[in-house]
Amino acid sequence: MNKNLDVREIASIALFASITALFGYISIPLPFSPVPITLQTLAVMLAGSVLTPKAAFWSMTVFLFMGAIGLPVFSGGTSGLGILFGPTGGYLMSWPVASYLIALILKKVNPNLATLLLVNILGGIVIVYAVGVSYLAYMTNMTLTAAIMAGALPFIPGDLLKAVVSSVLALSLRKALQWKISSM
Repeated sequence: MNKNLDVREIASIALFASITALFGYISIPLPFSPVPITLQTLAVMLAGSVLTPKAAFWSMTVFLFMGAIGLPVFSGGTSGLGILFGPTGGYLMSWPVASYLIALILKKVNPNLATLLLVNILGGIVIVYAVGVSYLAYMTNMTLTAAIMAGALPFIPGDLLKAVVSSVLALSLRKALQWKISSM
């Protein structure tokens, strides 16, 4: 196995970092939570569902780096270290690991729609919420229960819908493009 990135992986990393940034411009702030609704977790799940583990990880890491250096890629076109180390930073910082784990699990199975959905829920929701809610509680001095109420429960229906959409899109993309994770 080649440890270097090939051109296709580099292009995929750039593409998914850009898709994640683009999906951040669709941002709905909520009056009861510091966490806005975006489509960015859809991009996290999709990256993990169609890229190699390495490319999925690096696509989200490049996205975070872009935001850290001031490019307006975070929700609503925001950027900077203040976002990464603010109340919602835990959600963002979980994305490289979440997309990596999704891709790693899918590399070991022949994914169908049910498998994709289950893995996207595990990686794209459970992992992201575990890190994000814990960090939210820590940064805002909320109790864990209060952080779950503000930073997880209101988002579960939408994130489940994103997991379904990501799974359907990934299945179609993998078939249409003949992408096999093991071939990259």
